[in-house]
Amino acid sequence: MSKLLGAAAWTVALAGCATTANLAPPAPAPAAAEGEDARITALLSRMSLEHKVAQLIQPQINSVTPEEMRQYRYGSYLNGGNGGPYGNEFAPAADWLKLADEMWEASTAPLPNGEPAIPTIWGTDAVHGHTNVVGATIFPHNIGLGAARDPDLVRRIGAATAAEIAATGIDWNFSPTVAVAQDDRWGRTYESYSEDPAIAAELGSALVEGLQGKTSPAGRIGDGHVIATAKHFFGDGGTAQGVDQGNVDGDLAQLEAIHARPYPAAIAAGVEAVMASFNSINGTKMHGNKPLLTGLLRGTMGFTGVVVGDWNGHAQIPGCTNSNCPQALLAGLDIYMVPDDAKALHASLLAQVKDGTIPLARVDEAVGRVLRMKLRAGLLDPGAKRPSARVNGGKLALLGAPEHRAIAREAVAKSQVLLKNNGVLPLKRGASILVAGRAADDIAQAAGGWTLTWQGGEDLTNARFPGATSIWAGLKTAATEAGGAATLSPDGSYSARPDVAVVVFGEKPYAEFSGDRKDLVFADTEGLDLLRKYRAAGIKTVALFLSGRPLWMNREMNAADAFVASWLPGGEGAGVADMLYGRRPATGRLSFSWPAACTGQPVNGPEGALFQRGYGLSFGQATTGARLSEACAILDARSAEWFDLGRLGAGITARGGEVALPNLRGMGGGITARGIDRNRQEDAREIVFAPGATLTLADAGRATGGFRIVYELATAPTAPVTLNTGGKALDITAGLTTSAGKGWRELIVTGACAPATGRTLSITSAGPLTLRIARIARQDVPAGVDCSF
Repeated sequence: MSKLLGAAAWTVALAGCATTANLAPPAPAPAAAEGEDARITALLSRMSLEHKVAQLIQPQINSVTPEEMRQYRYGSYLNGGNGGPYGNEFAPAADWLKLADEMWEASTAPLPNGEPAIPTIWGTDAVHGHTNVVGATIFPHNIGLGAARDPDLVRRIGAATAAEIAATGIDWNFSPTVAVAQDDRWGRTYESYSEDPAIAAELGSALVEGLQGKTSPAGRIGDGHVIATAKHFFGDGGTAQGVDQGNVDGDLAQLEAIHARPYPAAIAAGVEAVMASFNSINGTKMHGNKPLLTGLLRGTMGFTGVVVGDWNGHAQIPGCTNSNCPQALLAGLDIYMVPDDAKALHASLLAQVKDGTIPLARVDEAVGRVLRMKLRAGLLDPGAKRPSARVNGGKLALLGAPEHRAIAREAVAKSQVLLKNNGVLPLKRGASILVAGRAADDIAQAAGGWTLTWQGGEDLTNARFPGATSIWAGLKTAATEAGGAATLSPDGSYSARPDVAVVVFGEKPYAEFSGDRKDLVFADTEGLDLLRKYRAAGIKTVALFLSGRPLWMNREMNAADAFVASWLPGGEGAGVADMLYGRRPATGRLSFSWPAACTGQPVNGPEGALFQRGYGLSFGQATTGARLSEACAILDARSAEWFDLGRLGAGITARGGEVALPNLRGMGGGITARGIDRNRQEDAREIVFAPGATLTLADAGRATGGFRIVYELATAPTAPVTLNTGGKALDITAGLTTSAGKGWRELIVTGACAPATGRTLSITSAGPLTLRIARIARQDVPAGVDCSF
């Protein structure tokens, strides 16, 4: 293992964040710290072991009731991305507050024998505003804020978000994400401020300051503010091939210099919590990585707050399950995020303390950290009030308040990055504007993931966003105020010829692993077709691209007169109009490099970049430039379907062992294959492997190329699984383990890991395995494309 960075190295690493460092609040005074220690020691001495253990357990609201809270006294609880009070993810704000009061009252009910009743706290993922709650202000996602690069703006966003969170009775925000995304294929890239760790450190610490308020010399969180969490420690943005929750390989000191760099800045800003990451570092899961959770974070960086786990992240440690994992606590985790197995985990931890597996001193240490965080939040003060009676508690008018929406609108305008402009921007007064594309009047698409629902989008109509403004609505108002007119056309048609067409298009919403990509090519042609249509008609165009990352857009850039990277601006579409009409200057600058070539590979830094980090045009900087190459082997790749839409392709056979499985259904050779519904009736197959069984597909012809397999795996393999093609066996166990439980994924087998000449594809499982398959295609995968899961 490489030597950990020392304190001097961290001082050098933070040199690029002088602004944040200068604003960092002072550390608690020695007398204050001693006072905290004495109070915590006194509380611990009066707590039962059962209630100490409960402080380390965090269930979700879908799985814990106030009655169970009264019984167990869990130290905290959370709402998941699709969770809401009383089973309603679209519950009104008043219901969130009502549940918070109920949980508080349950946790503070008197206990016998003078034992202190420790109030519970509620944690939420308010990653771009308090966006789990209907009516809250929806700010741009972090990638847009990275393009704005305005620490004061981010600080104000944090304060506004804290006020809205506190209004609904919630105490704790699992934000900011300070990941330094290095592979834009990662589905959480938009949660990263930048590929540059200095930018992530600067803006992440600013959000901490905004969320927690001006921390006092005693380390107390400001009234009306909430606990912040820096996440995910560490390496979440550096996994191989951008696979969510995957592995990060490399020299440890070099990895720390990139991915751990934002944490000292967040610690200096007073962050009270750090969330452990799902990923592994050189094969070791972070939830069980003592050298990093304890040695680096606490020893080298000096963090004294709470380390909280991610959603059942402890269960990914070898030998652990959701309900049994002493390894995580021993490694340095203080709170288990265990959404649905709280009771069973409580029982196992209690037994492990009693039998000596977990030292009582480690329990007291972890509980003491939880108590300190609650003390600094004012929750252990004499006369501490229930959530609805606090400074901002119950002030539901704060949700979507005009002053908060004004901050969001400013952030939207500042986050727009002008990448091309042939003189069409800013839009002229009096112009007739056609606003085209299905995304133009779709607030959910502009907001992206983590908006009301975990993945966002889907069937969320504008009616779900009271008070918010779509991009179309913002442009319509701006056009009228400028003496012109605007027309909405989702399909791009028009009767009266416009002066300019603004084409709004982009990625559909996603979150986490559902957003993982195999390449950086934007294949959807809705926007491209409209841009080419208007160009052929001689109509000037502005391309407004909604996305959670840079993507290869050469075709669209060639077709447009102006091209704007709008990212995921959120719920204040008028901010886009402010920039397009020149009401605010074009000041956005890329915080991620933009790819020049259609290679499927990420670009971090100048090599291979069409636009380098820091690029962005101001008004008056017209660009014509040479025509960009539109050649793209990924788009041109020929494909032969071996299995798709519930049918085997022509000339393709399947068998279990030596027994034929007509149309990939039936039993034989230890294989049971049956039809299941994915998107339509029996369009996929569930394949059950007995130990040692082999499924083989064969092509009667001579097709060549790589394989693309769309699959789903509910649980990880318990024994090795191999894939064989072209006479080469590949151990795919680790990849399947990483993908287990994450919905439908795509496995790509290319010439980088297997010959492209094999006429058969076989999968063998040494143990029992249930694998679902929706599609198997033979494809000419371009050279250089990685094999991946």
